[in-house]
Amino acid sequence: MEIKGTIIEVGEITQVTDTMQKREFIVEYIENPQYPEYLKFECIGDRTKLLDDVIPGDEVDVYFNLRGRPWTSKEGKKSYFNSLQMWKISVTQKVNQEQGEESGKTTEEVTEDDLPF
Repeated sequence: MEIKGTIIEVGEITQVTDTMQKREFIVEYIENPQYPEYLKFECIGDRTKLLDDVIPGDEVDVYFNLRGRPWTSKEGKKSYFNSLQMWKISVTQKVNQEQGEESGKTTEEVTEDDLPF
């Protein structure tokens, strides 16, 4: 499966077990501009490094598998869980970090810099 969207957040790598690491990230997916979706993806193992150069604001294509599994509680209640596991990510438009820093200025800072005297 594949979607196009904007990176909102990239989490840190977490060590799940001695041999398994995981990383999560959030993508804003806009199929209907009135109701944007915020999807949480995960990547496992070596694929966690694919997110090292991805930052919030980057436009990306995310290739993923939909996974589902059952879980039974100690009380015997059965639940089901889904996960979106990324296996490839392509940056289609990189956010300009310098522009992001400039747009982070407050109105006062911009006004002071533009004073004619």
